[in-house]
Amino acid sequence: MAKFLNTTGVSYHLEDLIKGTKDRLILISPYLQFNDRIKEHLNNLNIQKRDIRIVYRENKLHVDENNWLESQIGVRTSICKNLHAKCYINENEAIITSMNLYEFSQQNNNEMGIYISKIQDPDLYSSAMEEAQRLLTISEEIRVTVKKVSSESSFRSDKKSSDEKTLVSKSLNNLNGFCIRTGLSIPFNIEKPMNYDSFKSWSKFGDPTYPEKFCHFTGEKSNGETSVQRPIMKKNWKRASEVCKL
Repeated sequence: MAKFLNTTGVSYHLEDLIKGTKDRLILISPYLQFNDRIKEHLNNLNIQKRDIRIVYRENKLHVDENNWLESQIGVRTSICKNLHAKCYINENEAIITSMNLYEFSQQNNNEMGIYISKIQDPDLYSSAMEEAQRLLTISEEIRVTVKKVSSESSFRSDKKSSDEKTLVSKSLNNLNGFCIRTGLSIPFNIEKPMNYDSFKSWSKFGDPTYPEKFCHFTGEKSNGETSVQRPIMKKNWKRASEVCKL
């Protein structure tokens, strides 16, 4: 029989579901950010050559998530436009929930979910798997490849990249931005274009396309042109790219 889960229950059963996968794992979530424990479990499954599929909405990942996924050659990722569903399912069990596979949700939000066992609720499980398969079918698979370079070229490339990142980091540390919801001054960071209070309010719904009021680069009123997904007004993007090395 299906079981109701609160926030703690979703996190607990999700970790067990991932860890207990013997054949195939499908993770469906609009937004991705993996905590260390989830990464460890997925890495172990990947080493064991389990079939891992991840479906998400936005092809915009934090650098850490992107680099980690690049290292997981066997993990297949797909983009599904307008995805809002959150479902985590393997060959024996499933969780349908309000919780994104996103670290902030697991730590701070109030979530609900339903746990489904294939043995106890075969029809319900079958319906969930059928819908998961449909989302896989309509999604666009993103193939990640890793380039091989010689040790010498790798050293030169890494050194150049490191030097460039240091210069950019120093520059950005001294650059002010503006909260796209309040217009207040904050450090410039297109990955975090809101102050803490605004982010807490935004995260209740987590819509990256929700219209905001100010441009993160100039602080001028944007009249809804900006959003978490596009924090800089179109007319300012070229200048911001030059100044901030975007």
